[in-house]
Amino acid sequence: MPKYAFAGVDLEGKRVKGTEKAASRGDAEVALYQRDLRDLRVTEKKSILQYEISGPRIKKDEVMHLSRQIAAFLRAGLPILDAVHSIGAESENSSVRRMMHDIEDGLRTGERFSDTLERYPKVFPEFYRGIVRSAELTGELDTVLARLAVYLERDLEARRKIKSALMYPMAVAAMSVVTVLVLAIYVLPKFKVFFSELHAELPLPTRMLLWTTDFLGHWWWAIVAGIAAWVVLFLISQRFERGKYVWHAFLLKVPVLGETIQYALVERFCRVMASMVSAGVNLPEAITVAIDSLRNRVFIKRLNGVTEQLLEGQGLAAPLARTRLFPGTATSMLRVGEETGSMDTQLEVTAEYYEDELDYKINKLTALFEPLVIIVMGAIVGFVAVALVSAMYGIFQQVDV
Repeated sequence: MPKYAFAGVDLEGKRVKGTEKAASRGDAEVALYQRDLRDLRVTEKKSILQYEISGPRIKKDEVMHLSRQIAAFLRAGLPILDAVHSIGAESENSSVRRMMHDIEDGLRTGERFSDTLERYPKVFPEFYRGIVRSAELTGELDTVLARLAVYLERDLEARRKIKSALMYPMAVAAMSVVTVLVLAIYVLPKFKVFFSELHAELPLPTRMLLWTTDFLGHWWWAIVAGIAAWVVLFLISQRFERGKYVWHAFLLKVPVLGETIQYALVERFCRVMASMVSAGVNLPEAITVAIDSLRNRVFIKRLNGVTEQLLEGQGLAAPLARTRLFPGTATSMLRVGEETGSMDTQLEVTAEYYEDELDYKINKLTALFEPLVIIVMGAIVGFVAVALVSAMYGIFQQVDV
């Protein structure tokens, strides 16, 4: 039976702490209340081992469902405390259950919902917490949480599209590599012995193939060590800002892929900005949070000066255009929003436009990647087959002679 640590006040006003065994957190609270304890704070008590094996980490799709559930409860008129309690009690994910219980304890002690989210920066990103904080001040928490759920859902959907589109070419590449390895490790050595016994002159493709397999057989350790060293150096470089900046700049310059990444970042920037401005956040604060949500060092470095230019009265569209990171269509849409006073609407329209453009770019990228992988892998497997067949054909000709 689970143990629960509790802290409360007895009838004499003394602070009381201890543990209580119960089937659930609610049963523990009832048992403690019957012992005349008030102002209870009950948390599930687990050992270090139990924390390691208790369940998976909280993923983005869980955050999306939580946002949607809390928004629905609030729209139904349920207080935030009851909404959090209900979700925590019904959740099948032990990590989510513990987190919601902790948030509930914070709400019971007078903390705001946004304050309790600050304890989980890895679960709730900075832009999420900033939007919730502003929504509490404007009294639109239910609406904003629903919008955040939609944003997270779109982000997850984009990731799913990319993964599903890459799955087929990656499977083809994996099967091709396995085929080549089987031929090189098991088939070719036997053919090599056969060829040497006949003292036959082998054609050029076969000699090239045998030389390649010999090289890989003798120097495989050097190749593996070189790849491992490159991976280690890359991981080390990513611990420094300069290394991250160079890598992100390189990705942005790669044909097709760079434009896809650019559109994804523009869409995210506009989506976060739209959510925050609609929640009543002022533009300078919204820009700061939106920049932090991008995680691309090139975008972050060039956009850092936009806030200062905005405060100087230069608006938003012109500073964004000067960064040369935002396409002309995006800055034109935002300029219309500045002139008409509908910045939140234009940000949402811009985000939706680049969401569609991003889908097109992803489809274009995968359409280019699939045949490229198939052609390269087909060429390798085909070369191996030609080398073997030409060798056999040449040997038969020499034997006939």
